[in-house]
Amino acid sequence: MSGPDESFDDHPRLRDRLRAADPAASLAPADPDRVARLLEATMSSTDDTTGPDAGGTTRRSSSGWIAAAATVLVGGGIAFAVMTAGGDDADTPTAGGTDAPVVTTLAAPAAQTARCMVPNAEALAGQEVAFLGTVEELGDDTVLLSVDEQYAGAEADQVRVESPAEQMELLVGAVDFRDGEQYLVSATGGAVTVCGFSGPATGELQSLYAEAFGG
Repeated sequence: MSGPDESFDDHPRLRDRLRAADPAASLAPADPDRVARLLEATMSSTDDTTGPDAGGTTRRSSSGWIAAAATVLVGGGIAFAVMTAGGDDADTPTAGGTDAPVVTTLAAPAAQTARCMVPNAEALAGQEVAFLGTVEELGDDTVLLSVDEQYAGAEADQVRVESPAEQMELLVGAVDFRDGEQYLVSATGGAVTVCGFSGPATGELQSLYAEAFGG
């Protein structure tokens, strides 16, 4: 074991091993004046403006302690500076994904024996749901429409009409839904209103909806 009076230069093998392990061994020696300025700037930046704590010792801010981790090692004519930075390098990932569409579900109307009233703007304006939509899917027991414009009821991206096949036949027969075409549809009590209150978005029905909903 080395005695207390032995210096670094008394151990040439240790000095050679340290030099070999030095990652900055191939660099030119640092300018002593520049090293001194860096040390002075680093230490002066660690003071906390909040003053001493209750125990009388000067507190250092977290950024000050991070800056104080900068060390300069000078030995055997080699200068090596190490800076330690704080904080996480990677950003916290954010949950991705597309928002699910808002879908309103309606049913086809049941078979009725009563006579239909003549469609009018006053009755149409009292419907719980009314919208302009385009048929996206047309099946035996389902009609799916994308909502192009909402006139009444909760805002939705899509409206799905679901009923047993025989009921859907009545609805499709009354409204003549066709894939890819645009329709004006109203509903009350969760069921599509027929009798001329729902149908292709053309002519007379467009005028009726415009009168009912101020379009």
